[in-house]
Amino acid sequence: MSASLPVPVVHNPDAHRFEAVVDGRLSKANYRLEDGTLWMVHTEVPREQEGRGIAAALVHAAFEHAQAHGLKVAPVCSYVRAYMRRHPKTRALLADGYPL
Repeated sequence: MSASLPVPVVHNPDAHRFEAVVDGRLSKANYRLEDGTLWMVHTEVPREQEGRGIAAALVHAAFEHAQAHGLKVAPVCSYVRAYMRRHPKTRALLADGYPL
């Protein structure tokens, strides 16, 4: 799969994460939901699949979910913070008082 192909992302609310299975390998973006804030705590992609846009697809799906449900985002995960710095439009969802 090339980096330009779409990555299918599924929201798994029971596991508190967004998931993508690519070439049989699970990637995930874990969160906690508290008081209207989606706390993005960890993003994980198998090392051999890094650089293919999988993490970006997971985080993008999380931001779409947050926006659709009126949630703010607290980027605890360093990848999510970097994503927000690279995509200024996402900053409208940044939880009050949370630094990038």
